[in-house]
Amino acid sequence: MLEAVDVHMQRPETPSPATDPLDLDRYFARIGYAGSPQPDLATLRALTELHPAAIPFEAIDVLLGRPVDLDLRAIQAKLIDGGRGGYCFEQNGLLKRVLSALGFTVEALIARVLWMRPQDAMPLPLTHMALRVTIDGERWLADVGFGSCVAGAPLRFDAPGTDQPTLHETFRLTRRGTWTLLEAHLPDGWQPLYMLSPEPALDSDYVAANWYTSTHPESGFRQELRVAVTTRERRTALLNNRLTIRHTQGPAERRFLSDRELADALVSTFGLRLDADSAARAAAIATAAAATSRSTTA
Repeated sequence: MLEAVDVHMQRPETPSPATDPLDLDRYFARIGYAGSPQPDLATLRALTELHPAAIPFEAIDVLLGRPVDLDLRAIQAKLIDGGRGGYCFEQNGLLKRVLSALGFTVEALIARVLWMRPQDAMPLPLTHMALRVTIDGERWLADVGFGSCVAGAPLRFDAPGTDQPTLHETFRLTRRGTWTLLEAHLPDGWQPLYMLSPEPALDSDYVAANWYTSTHPESGFRQELRVAVTTRERRTALLNNRLTIRHTQGPAERRFLSDRELADALVSTFGLRLDADSAARAAAIATAAAATSRSTTA
């Protein structure tokens, strides 16, 4: 079991705040990491498990019509110091900088999301960020920003078709031409999560993808409330006003929340440091979206 954090222990030196605002000690304290970080698999495993357990996946700013700033200072102020979560560009953008500061070889990738979409649906733009980390010549997929189906562990990138069990689901990566498909095994079989482009992405690719995801009227984050935390014991997720808890052992729990319960859950269940007005507005939008969804599918 991972120990409680000691923020006074020795850490690798980082660039001065004048050139890079990343504070590794504050990041480690935020996620509860107390090891001696090295650019090795053990450290990568620890960070990919602890990060999504401590920093919720959420896009409440997008839902409320607020911009998402991908500058490192903004991400650190929000996710580390501000007690908030974020979505893939913020989550994996932060992890990429942490891993790079620790001496890992990291490539940023961009992907097309397939999760919970009909097979005949119009393909989405490339709007997901993930990381490819090379350790001792072996490549690993690291992703702490895929919401309610984040792996919570690094996955072998060059083991096509191999089942890779985690504390939650079993995952596998398969090749589709030069692209790489990530799937998760759910109770009803294998489900696609996303398709990774073979070439590393540039920062400008994420600027464009973030602009689409945060501003386009058809972006799911503009229409629905999505929040998730994944710990060793359970996955806890909100989709609008539906709260779902999937335990690693035992049956899942699901219930629908009132506006007041929903606003409270954002703070008490997911630990988000939200002001009362923002929580209430997000809850009201989520409740209305859930009602609209029920009326269109009835």
